[in-house]
Formats: sequence, structure tokens, C-alpha cells
Amino acid sequence: MKMIFHPSSSRGYANHGWLEANHSFSFARFFDPNKMNFGALRVLNDDKIAPSMGFGTHPHDNMEIITVPLSGTLKHKDSMTEQWLTVEAGEVQVMSAGTGVYHSEMNASSTEELRLFQIWILTNREGVSPRYDQKHFELVSSGELQILVESMDDFKLETSLKIYQNAQISRVNLNAGDQFSYPLKSDAHGVYVMQVYGVSTIENQQLNQRDALGISNVNQFEIVAQQESQLLFIEVPMKF
Repeated sequence: MKMIFHPSSSRGYANHGWLEANHSFSFARFFDPNKMNFGALRVLNDDKIAPSMGFGTHPHDNMEIITVPLSGTLKHKDSMTEQWLTVEAGEVQVMSAGTGVYHSEMNASSTEELRLFQIWILTNREGVSPRYDQKHFELVSSGELQILVESMDDFKLETSLKIYQNAQISRVNLNAGDQFSYPLKSDAHGVYVMQVYGVSTIENQQLNQRDALGISNVNQFEIVAQQESQLLFIEVPMKF
């Protein structure tokens, strides 16, 4: 089992006034040659966006972009429809950029800040037509793995969102004292674990809020929650 511990304090940080961003991997002006990616996972940004502010129209291509609002409401518009759509906390958004797409992302509220994770995963199928989807995910019981995103080729769950990569994004809520076993898709995969909130332990490594652990070369691993916790799992192929 290989583990790489990324304490929250080691992330890149940028304060643009309207945007506070923490970068788990090299992004924009933050560059660390040891943090370019984790397998096919290229970006994990933890953003706080001021009321009525956001990212103006900009392009993407050949990338799977997943956005998870944590609090507040995101407003999104892209060149596929040119319509503003809202994505609220409890929903997840995916955009396969494919041959190329322009989009804008804004805080829909004029009074409340927006908190979100944005994830970029390298695609395994270039040159596809751009596509967009979003879904609301109901809260599930403590200890139940909730799959949010999976491969377009899997179709195991009608409720999950799909991307062009043999990857899986899921999360679990745990009560204090709970134990949870996470099984990987294959020994060619690794999983980047983000402690969204709370405190847990994986193989004697304690994770506090926003700490992360890259895990590979193992079929499954055990988690023990020290406090009420939520963990986000981004499982990707390590070679692509």
C-alpha cells in the first residue's frame, strides 16, 4: 500500500478578493512539481466565491470537469445552450469539454458566499461532442457509500453522473466511532481521499478537515471516524 499525505496547509492558496482558492495540485500561479496530478486526477480546487462574483466566459477542451457545491448556489452558462442554469448544494454538475466549450460560473446569490469543489479529470476519449449534466443526490445513511460520478462505460447506477474516464467519485458520511472499508475498482487504480469535515484515521494516518491522502497499490483500505465526518473519494486510473 502506497500513501501520500497532503495536509490542508500544503495546498496552494490564492486570494483574489472575490475568490479565495485552495489548490491541491499545481494550478494558475501555484506550481509544485510534486503536485502536478494524482493519476488521471489533474485538479482539485476548494473555492470560496463572493456574492454575485465568479468566473467570466473561458474555454475548455478534452477534460472532464466536475463541480460539487458545498454551500450556496452556483450559476452556470455554456456555449452548448447559452442558458443560465443553477446548481445548488446537494447537486453535482459534470461537463465533458470534448472538442471545446466556453462557459461561465457565477455565485447566484447577491448576499451569501458560494463554497465548492471543482475537479478536473483527464479524459480517456478525446474529440467527443461536449456534454453537460447535473443531478441532485439525496442524503444517505451513515456508512453508505454514495457514488456520484462513474465511467460512461460502466452504467452500474442510473442515478450517477457519467464521464469519459474509468473513474469514480463518491462520498461517505460517518458517525464518530464508525469503521468503513473502501474497495478500489482494480489494482490499476488509486484513490485520492479528501476529508471534507471531521477527523478520521486511515492506516494510522490522521486526517483533519481538508487534509487529503493519495492511496494506491492496494485493493481496499479501512477508515475509522474519530469525529462525525464526511470523506470524498476520487478514484482514477494511475496510468492513462
